[in-house]
Amino acid sequence: MKKSQKYFIKTFGCQQNVADSERISTELEGRGMKKAKTVESADYIVINTCMVRQSAENRVYGLVNNLSKIKNLKSKIKIIVTGCMVGVANRDKTGKFLKRLKDIMPAVDEFMPIEEVGFDHVPLRTDSKSAWVPISNGCNNFCTFCIVPFTRGREISRPYEDIINECSELKQKGYENVTLLGMNVNSYGADLILGEKNVQVMRDLPGKDYFSINSKHEAQNPKQYQNTNIQNSKQQPFENLNLENSDLFGASDFEFRISKYKPIFVKHLGRMRIPTLFPYLLEDVAKLGFKNVNFISSNPWDFSDELIDVIAQNKNISRALHIAVQSGDDNMLKRMNRWYTAAEFVKLVANLKSKIPDLKITTDIIVGFCGETDAEFENTVKLCKQINFDWAYVNIYSSRPMTAATKVMIDDVPFKVKKKRWEILDALINKPKLKKR
Repeated sequence: MKKSQKYFIKTFGCQQNVADSERISTELEGRGMKKAKTVESADYIVINTCMVRQSAENRVYGLVNNLSKIKNLKSKIKIIVTGCMVGVANRDKTGKFLKRLKDIMPAVDEFMPIEEVGFDHVPLRTDSKSAWVPISNGCNNFCTFCIVPFTRGREISRPYEDIINECSELKQKGYENVTLLGMNVNSYGADLILGEKNVQVMRDLPGKDYFSINSKHEAQNPKQYQNTNIQNSKQQPFENLNLENSDLFGASDFEFRISKYKPIFVKHLGRMRIPTLFPYLLEDVAKLGFKNVNFISSNPWDFSDELIDVIAQNKNISRALHIAVQSGDDNMLKRMNRWYTAAEFVKLVANLKSKIPDLKITTDIIVGFCGETDAEFENTVKLCKQINFDWAYVNIYSSRPMTAATKVMIDDVPFKVKKKRWEILDALINKPKLKKR
């Protein structure tokens, strides 16, 4: 009888990658493979990659280099790379990034797009009580520092009913906790309502932006944005958009065709900017009776009042909320293409805490982003003192391929300065919390 092949999956990066790896496991076991206890005992090794920072990318290269030595001794093993690295390679039409990966990792047998592992595969979950449930994939926001839109593509929402059915099955199987996953859960459903190609119309900045600027000096100069009045731009408000060709949303009565709900419109920058179904989805999942319902990640500028009310009214929705601020300086936020000011972020947090008194707020912050001055960093310090985050994931900026920051800005903050700023924020926010534990 032929011996079953053994597989091993190494996952780098976020919870979305973890959820993807669970579906990869199901596919491999469907082929008759068994899970190996160690990477050394595996015949089929899958590496699910992350590219958010250079350090994550380097860990992949180091692992493949070590595996290549094992492969030399055990020639029948196969090494498959998937995840964000392959996502970038697929979206690089020049083919240069894929060639670079092949040159750096010649021992790899296959570079597999994660899209080949669809949602038809029921995840082989690694926990019997807590489950990750992806609700969307990709991102439309194009923050200038972020590679995610290039690793995962445009935002695609899973069908509403599929998510509810998956969560219902989890509850029936005895799961107590569920976390809804998306790069920006707040905008869930916008593409279902308008059609995928129509969503970005409402998001793009009018006129000159970082994707059309040729001069790195000009892009990094905060004055570049001072003459751009976004609120008074010629960009069409939602009410004036032609929705005749929208996939699911009728232009006449605006009745949502695939569920009983009408979408919630998030008002930002003076207009009804984006329709979302996320408050409804979150409430429906909460009503299934889980002990704890969580969600990540959410952008500050898509956080509707309706969403805050849903969290406040459903006690089983997590009272630990992660909202990435990235910087506390308005000029930095503009260079990052983040659609809010420091004052607006503070107001959002205040609103959240006024309606949900026991709420804990965690965040992401980047230090040493292109052109960050001492004064700009001090504004971030001031905001952190004002809000008193319960935890912060402080990251040192590293240039990422294909992003606007890499194309048109200069990574000019010395690493020594970046490291010092990281130490200041870590000591301010995280070390006091560690002492209390």
